[in-house]
Amino acid sequence: MFPIIGALIVLASVAGGFVLSHGHLSALWQPYELLVIGGAALGAFFIANPPKVVKAVAGNLPALFAGSKYTKALYLDLLGLIYDLAVKARKDGLMSIEDHIENPGESAIFQNYPKLQKHHHVIEFLCDYLRLMVAGNLNPFQLENLMDVELETHHEEAELPGGALSKVADGLPGFGIVAAVLGIVITMSYIGGSPQELGGHIAAALVGTFLGILLAYGFVAPASVALEHQAREEGKFMECVKVCLLAMVNGYVPQLVVEFGRKVLYSTERPSFRELEERLKGSR
Repeated sequence: MFPIIGALIVLASVAGGFVLSHGHLSALWQPYELLVIGGAALGAFFIANPPKVVKAVAGNLPALFAGSKYTKALYLDLLGLIYDLAVKARKDGLMSIEDHIENPGESAIFQNYPKLQKHHHVIEFLCDYLRLMVAGNLNPFQLENLMDVELETHHEEAELPGGALSKVADGLPGFGIVAAVLGIVITMSYIGGSPQELGGHIAAALVGTFLGILLAYGFVAPASVALEHQAREEGKFMECVKVCLLAMVNGYVPQLVVEFGRKVLYSTERPSFRELEERLKGSR
């Protein structure tokens, strides 16, 4: 919702200021300038990025309009799931959760949290390290180091779409200049004609520069920053899992295991101690 509101504010402010300054909106409608700028930017984007990054950008952009999926309710689900697994492991031993982590889709514990089933990478991360804990071949320090390496790799990969889009934003003003220069080249052929006709072609050429700058700083650059925020929130979600598992492997009771995870969350999504306690009481 906020990206849509922001785009409308940008358009309304720019167009409104232009009209209030006695400008005519029809003068800004230059579809061929948009073709030059947009097509050149898209082509450069494909040249610069491998297919996996192109697919990642295409896949992540629609999520910007849906809003953040990492809400307080989802974090409560995550902490509730980890708490249930920790309780069972403490009561019946780590081996008792082996069947649950081998087939999370069929697990009675995991099925209590259907919203989490959509986050396949997080479920996979959780189950992978629980398997290592069940195997008992790694001490807490080795486990933490392995988690850090995987999370660092995940963060680098998650930041690629935002970085790729940022490069497009950097190039758009330049492509706007390209469109403007092409417009000037066309204008040269009308020298000697009527001043009105000549002025119209010069105005059309200048619109190319305007569109390049507007698209760069009004739309594409903000979208790249939004993708970076999206990647950061996803990283925090996985960091919460990491902290809980490390508390679990160090022998803390289930209540403290999830409290460790709660403490690493951003304040805007972090449930209060009482909210978490009430949720855990409901899962018992």
